[in-house]
Amino acid sequence: MTFSLNGRPWWGAIDEETKELLLEAELLSEKAETWTDKFADYSFVVFPAAKAYEGFLKKTFLDMGFISEEQYYGKRFRVGKALNPNLESQYRNEEGVYDRIVDHCGGKELADKLWDTWRSARNMIFHWFPRESNRITLGEANQRILSVVEAMDALFADCKIKPSK
Repeated sequence: MTFSLNGRPWWGAIDEETKELLLEAELLSEKAETWTDKFADYSFVVFPAAKAYEGFLKKTFLDMGFISEEQYYGKRFRVGKALNPNLESQYRNEEGVYDRIVDHCGGKELADKLWDTWRSARNMIFHWFPRESNRITLGEANQRILSVVEAMDALFADCKIKPSK
């Protein structure tokens, strides 16, 4: 997998831990290309990028005023729940971020992209479901890492977030 993380508009705005996780995902992807051993599932290659995506979203939601400091620092806020377009109405105002993204960042396309990326690059990577094989190839792992990076790009661009200097 080849893409430059340093050239991304958000690179200077993320913390060192998030940078390290993304660099680890990139390194795992590159190293896995050279391994002679083959694995039935390459989800582990995506894991650091999925973790970085969660941290990036939480921090960006805090910076945009979509969540409170209590939610950001607490243990109860769930990104997947907040991004879910089907979140029950009783939770939408308090915990939902999907509608705020739609309202403040130019419509459903971005909110859907963030949600779809969350589901494919995080939930399907971390969870096991009966009668569903969520194993992924190295190529699919690389695509999911790239989808995380592209979702981060889109959030910065569509919400007109100014990069840090």
